[in-house]
Amino acid sequence: MKSPADLASRLARQWQNADLREQRLLYPGSWPVTLPVGKPSGGDVRNRLEQVRAHLEQWRHVDTGRVHWQPVRFQSAAEPISVPVSWELNSPSEWVEATNDPEVRREYQILGRLVPELDPRFHSLVIRRRSLVMDRPETEVIRCGQLALQLTPDCAEGKPLRALSLAGIDSKFFERNRQLITHMLDVLFEGRASQTGLEAFLGAEDEGHHWLLVADLDGSLLPFSQLRVRARDLQSSPLPGQRLLLVENERCLHQLPNAPGTLAVLGSGLNLSWLGAGWLVGKSIAYWGDLDTWGLYMLARARELQPKLTQLLMDRSTFDQFEESSAVHEPEPAPAEIPEALTPAEAALYSHLNDAERGRLEQEFLPAETAQQAINAWAESSR
Repeated sequence: MKSPADLASRLARQWQNADLREQRLLYPGSWPVTLPVGKPSGGDVRNRLEQVRAHLEQWRHVDTGRVHWQPVRFQSAAEPISVPVSWELNSPSEWVEATNDPEVRREYQILGRLVPELDPRFHSLVIRRRSLVMDRPETEVIRCGQLALQLTPDCAEGKPLRALSLAGIDSKFFERNRQLITHMLDVLFEGRASQTGLEAFLGAEDEGHHWLLVADLDGSLLPFSQLRVRARDLQSSPLPGQRLLLVENERCLHQLPNAPGTLAVLGSGLNLSWLGAGWLVGKSIAYWGDLDTWGLYMLARARELQPKLTQLLMDRSTFDQFEESSAVHEPEPAPAEIPEALTPAEAALYSHLNDAERGRLEQEFLPAETAQQAINAWAESSR
């Protein structure tokens, strides 16, 4: 036999289950929910009659949902005894009330106010990841939803996040609500905001969080062979040398050759706004990234800021040469729309990679001699 308190405790535990919470709050077909109460045994009626009477009395006082009763014959009783056999709940509000749990009731009330104010695409997020919203002012959550709908990839155009004036937000809004905004953008853009980082996804200046690796391929341009610099510092702090090689991934450092008058900047990813710095005028610039849709997407972004840059090893012939040995599936391709800054040949490759079963050739898996030959040829031609 289960008492109302026993089943209330079970219902409260079920509230903690994200799958059940989402199913019961969002899908009317999930109802009714019926929980078995359990019948007393003949021994209970014979030896524990007072406890059985107390059990029946407790269930008679349950006024949430519907308690189903059934007459049951027992050898020790002259007449059939009507006992509760199941508890039927028909709505989320009855579920919450039946838990008799103040915290569950509080969370349900908050969700009840938030969900009608948010785009339906965010409903599952706030219900499943309720920790993102429960201790945050409700007005902030609603404004996050409004803001996310106005954000698109690269919309910051190199400005810091605090400088974006959208949805009536203040300068500290992104700082206070970074995680929630990122998850909302993930809903809208298939996880890309988390994959690339919020600043990189929005094309915003990374205010001190993104450190780049600068490698001296000449051997005499810097006091050290390698330095760490912040991306934002490259906006105003010139680097020496006549040539600059931009490499998407730091893991490719070992593939780079010695090259006179050349520095390499590794690890920018989508954080490329510093390429608009005035001190880059007159330098020979090359870009080498992964041979996948995101690599070409970043190449296009870099070319928008430096139209004369040279692309290295990001062509169809390189992909075809190493596809069989090294190409893999790209889990989350870049948007299908082809970036405008790609050349016709690059645009055709972009479409090919977007459609390919194995459309990703990571630059670190190219032979070092292949990378070195391409970099040396560029350095020689740009003297």
